[in-house]
Amino acid sequence: MLRTPSLPAPGRSRLAAALVSALAVLAGSIAVLVTAAPTAYAASAFTSTAVNRNGGNCADVPNGTATNGTQLIQWSCNGGGNQNLVFTPVAGTSDQYTIGTVNAGKCVDVNGASTADNATIIQWSCGTGTNQRFRLVPVAVGGTDRTFNLQAVHSGKCVVPAGGSAASNTGLVQLACGTATSRVWRLAGYPLGTSPSASPSTSPAPSTSPGGTPPSGTVRVFWLKPSDVPYDQRYPDGIAAVMREAQRYYLQELGKTFRLNTVVVEVVNGDHVRSWYENTPNGGDKYWWSVTNMQQELARKLSLRNPDSRWLCVGEISAEGDGAGGGGSPGWVVLSGHDADGAAGISGQSMNRWYGGMVHELGHAFGLPDAASTDGTPMSASFYSYPNTHFSQAQKNAILAGPYGSFLY
Repeated sequence: MLRTPSLPAPGRSRLAAALVSALAVLAGSIAVLVTAAPTAYAASAFTSTAVNRNGGNCADVPNGTATNGTQLIQWSCNGGGNQNLVFTPVAGTSDQYTIGTVNAGKCVDVNGASTADNATIIQWSCGTGTNQRFRLVPVAVGGTDRTFNLQAVHSGKCVVPAGGSAASNTGLVQLACGTATSRVWRLAGYPLGTSPSASPSTSPAPSTSPGGTPPSGTVRVFWLKPSDVPYDQRYPDGIAAVMREAQRYYLQELGKTFRLNTVVVEVVNGDHVRSWYENTPNGGDKYWWSVTNMQQELARKLSLRNPDSRWLCVGEISAEGDGAGGGGSPGWVVLSGHDADGAAGISGQSMNRWYGGMVHELGHAFGLPDAASTDGTPMSASFYSYPNTHFSQAQKNAILAGPYGSFLY
């Protein structure tokens, strides 16, 4: 993968200054509620955390228990499977979902189908009752996206931390809906821009083995967090959202797309501090040090190979160093801190830059070289124009006939 005698060199993704200056900068650094009309969303199955806008805690099944009747709480986001929820569209509706608890295999439920204020939000064996159906009602929030009320169909009331509290370990209840931050949840895994062709009937289902080893043919995604970098839920959520958008784009372009694991981003706690990854030499070009050190640690900890016929691997690390970057080659994408920051939404740049960048690097992972000129395809600098960039027919043929073409469904 990287520049060592046994690994082929990946394609680089250095940013040209002229292109960087053309990138759109997100307005404002503080997310506030606004009254502009929210984005229209199309129903599609997805997995996500639910992060409350008042305090930034995640909806959580306490201790990952599978017990019926357990009240959900909000808790500091930590990447655990008990904070991952599976949103599945209800057949015949455009805005109703069941919400599954990944670890327990239960459904989010309003206790006793109550319509009263402060009725508890629990998990229960999945059924057909409208107290297990929720509308995702978009709420426009400046500076971010994928923000919703979670409205119970049977009562018209919304999932809220009791008393509108921002405190961790607060139980979830139903109360009147509104735009107060305590009523608003960010679902970072919601697939923006999903077209009808990317509906669950045609898009490949994710792996059903959260926390375990994904099946062969899966794109595995990792965020390596150096030991001195605090955990931040925006990183796994944001990287997952970038992967889902790339998944949508490949389906649009090829009529087929790749399969992601149920827990899309596997969080790996690094053995070293950030500066170690950045400054420990690994090959003759400092551009690759951070990502080479990351890739080798991932390979050691997770028994990965390069390339690995079982999985196509994507690794991102919250480390970079002066002049450092990342790239891709058959079977692997390795990206450094600025890509991780961009996916997390804290870089100040348009998300289209990070969507286009991932499409480009995945092209290398599927076997494509860089284009010889800026030719309108994502394998050239045209990826900065995302989504207004398209694979050529020759590139499509090469992906489908390449070493990872069988990964596309």
